[in-house]
Amino acid sequence: MLIEKQSSYTILKLSEDQKKNESENILEFHKNFNEKYHNFKNDNLILDFSSLNNMELEEILLFSQKSKTHKKENKSFVIVCKELDYSTLPSELITVPTLGEAKDLIEIEDIERDLGF
Repeated sequence: MLIEKQSSYTILKLSEDQKKNESENILEFHKNFNEKYHNFKNDNLILDFSSLNNMELEEILLFSQKSKTHKKENKSFVIVCKELDYSTLPSELITVPTLGEAKDLIEIEDIERDLGF
């Protein structure tokens, strides 16, 4: 797992080795994510899976519990995933097709929190 900290968010990506066997490595990424979550639990998070071509709904749903927990702490949790039927996702799981949209969404959510929404 690659971790890229920015001032207002942290991006987590698959490492080059993890990209080789996509479905198996999503499980490995999920395991690493859970083990290291304490390191970035206070950050707005972007899980960037844009390098993957065929992510399954079940793989995205692996992160739904952490997403709920993270949002309860008043932090953003956004998953970047292209080529997915977004209408099949639960409403509490925020998923966008590009990294730029994820960054924009976090900025908007930060503004909403600052305004007390």
